[in-house]
Amino acid sequence: MTTAALILAAGEGTRMKSDLPKVAHLVLGVPMVRLVFDTARSAGCDPVVVVTGHGADIVEALLPGERCVRQEGQLGTGHAVMSAAGALKGFSGSLLILSGDTPLMRASTLAGLVRAREEAGAAVSVLTARIADPTLGRIVRDGAGSVIGIVEHKDAEPEQLAIDEVNTGTYCFDAGLLFAHLDRLGAANAQGEYYLTDMVAILRSAGLGVVAVETDDPAEGMGVNTRVQLAAATRALQTRVNTAHMLAGVTMTDPSLVWVSPGVRLGRDVVIQPMTTLSGDTSVGDGALIGPSTRIEDSLIGEGAIVDSSVVRGARVGACATVGPMGFLRPGTVLAPDSKTGAYVEVKNSTIGEGSKVPHLSYIGDARIGRDVNVGAGSITCNYDGCEKHRTVVGDGAFIGSDTMLIAPVEIGAGAVTAAGSAIARDVPQGALGIERTEQRNVEGWADRRSARSGTDTQGSRTQP
Repeated sequence: MTTAALILAAGEGTRMKSDLPKVAHLVLGVPMVRLVFDTARSAGCDPVVVVTGHGADIVEALLPGERCVRQEGQLGTGHAVMSAAGALKGFSGSLLILSGDTPLMRASTLAGLVRAREEAGAAVSVLTARIADPTLGRIVRDGAGSVIGIVEHKDAEPEQLAIDEVNTGTYCFDAGLLFAHLDRLGAANAQGEYYLTDMVAILRSAGLGVVAVETDDPAEGMGVNTRVQLAAATRALQTRVNTAHMLAGVTMTDPSLVWVSPGVRLGRDVVIQPMTTLSGDTSVGDGALIGPSTRIEDSLIGEGAIVDSSVVRGARVGACATVGPMGFLRPGTVLAPDSKTGAYVEVKNSTIGEGSKVPHLSYIGDARIGRDVNVGAGSITCNYDGCEKHRTVVGDGAFIGSDTMLIAPVEIGAGAVTAAGSAIARDVPQGALGIERTEQRNVEGWADRRSARSGTDTQGSRTQP
């Protein structure tokens, strides 16, 4: 039987006190709605439809190319499902309904919820959790223990408020039965909204089966409505992700100070030191050492590489290459194996060849540097003329002297040398020395004459009258 998913992501989230839609806020570097969407996909759902409303343009931009429908008016969760009826017309099978603000749901739990409904032949299965002092809807059972309904917190009677089993807002419906009875929902409640939770009692009254599945991890039911809950969800996901990586062979010297976004790939014997963040489409090869105080986004780090106290964005770092400390690799940068960019080096849209070194205090932009090149301290490529970017090419085995300005477009031949302090604006042929300096001039007696004018001696101390 096929399974589809409907993600409810139309709410404003007023308690977030934000101009950003609630489901667009990040949990461990990923928008909440994206986490829920990816979990649905991992659980085998196809199609996955997202209901948007408040800030719809922003939310839909986080899901490019995916199916979204808009809920006009936002009159509750039941109304959101009504808004998506057209998008799911003709679908028969299991329909998971998920909340866009519950980012900790696991794919295995969703698959279990689907399986429970299908094996029982029920109209709906409900995911529940046992949480002390809840503010969520309560699961109401009869004397035999069967689920007969869900009552929202604001509508609950005192005896119902004592129930510790709560609704996580996650359901699996028989899609045909859901849409056949959806028009029976009413809005006679404290909020004046169409509650999807009322469908449980409606289906039960029609003689249809209802089953509950209790999660073994109450965090899965954690909804995010405030910045405090956002931080709590981030901590919970951080612990889950880091634990999985450590069990797979990654060392984290202090996992509480390491942030690894879901989807980041880490090899065996990777060591991640404190205050390090890995996010986006990032992969780290076996035996690499990352951190401390490092941020890596959308990058590939090779086996045995070292990235120390640096920022790497949209770059590729080859095997056994070294970055930092205090380095900055910008998008389009490629470090070949065994290359090095050292302290306070910035590289942008450039290739550093195998065995080449840019050890310290340099900027390399829009350049191609060959193999076994040494770039001296304080050297930069002058790649931007105010209108256009220009390329610099440095051949294999060249030596760039300290404080060299390579004024692009320019090419330094293989084995060539530039003298320290030169501004190189013309090509330097293979094996040649490029030197550009004004003639040094020493003015004899200048210090004595200055001191006489200013009343100081040649060491800079004030003379007595």
